[in-house]
Amino acid sequence: MKFGVVIFPGSNCDRDLLHVIRNVMKKEAVELWHKDHNLQGCDFILLPGGFSYGDYLRSGAIARFSPIMQEVIEFADKGGFVFGICNGFQILTESHLLPGALLSNDNHQFICKNVNLRCETDESIISSKFTIGKTIRIPIAHGEGRFYCDDATLEQINKNNQVIFRYCDEEGNVSKSSNPNGALENIAGICNKGRNVYGMMPHPERASDPLLGNTDGRMIFDSILNTVLA
Repeated sequence: MKFGVVIFPGSNCDRDLLHVIRNVMKKEAVELWHKDHNLQGCDFILLPGGFSYGDYLRSGAIARFSPIMQEVIEFADKGGFVFGICNGFQILTESHLLPGALLSNDNHQFICKNVNLRCETDESIISSKFTIGKTIRIPIAHGEGRFYCDDATLEQINKNNQVIFRYCDEEGNVSKSSNPNGALENIAGICNKGRNVYGMMPHPERASDPLLGNTDGRMIFDSILNTVLA
């Protein structure tokens, strides 16, 4: 199992992901530079968080046109596994690999704190070790994390069971007060209809090493290995 972590100018969570894959999960991981056209035979592609190209236009809008993304899009279209976290999620929506868009937080401020998430489906690679309703606590760090889509798209997302995580409180209740950024229906993570492309705003890689005092995020990486290597 070989993972590839795409690095754009402004990425700042690539090292976190590489550490988790290599040192915590004990799997092979390589760096994929944004100007390359070679995915190096990777089985699973990860798009990290950060501020690709400074996010000077819209978050992820410029990164979407990086040479490496041509390869990632082709890889995904053929059924390859792709997982975008935070800025990576934004890039996937800009690339139309995932539906919807990530808009400015409703308070128009950057938010960095721990949040609670409730698993909405166990029918995805990144949640295969979860039970539906399971809650975890991991960090968010974003200024444009408010998931939005039109009514027709939302209906399809719900109908196809594409919502993976929703923001909730400690008891697993989904409510306005537990929504940190105003995301539509408290949506924190989704997949595509083909269930091979995944995106979430919270950072599981920042809650996967015991040294950080929280390993809730490791369940997501365990889920990937549980499914792909099964």
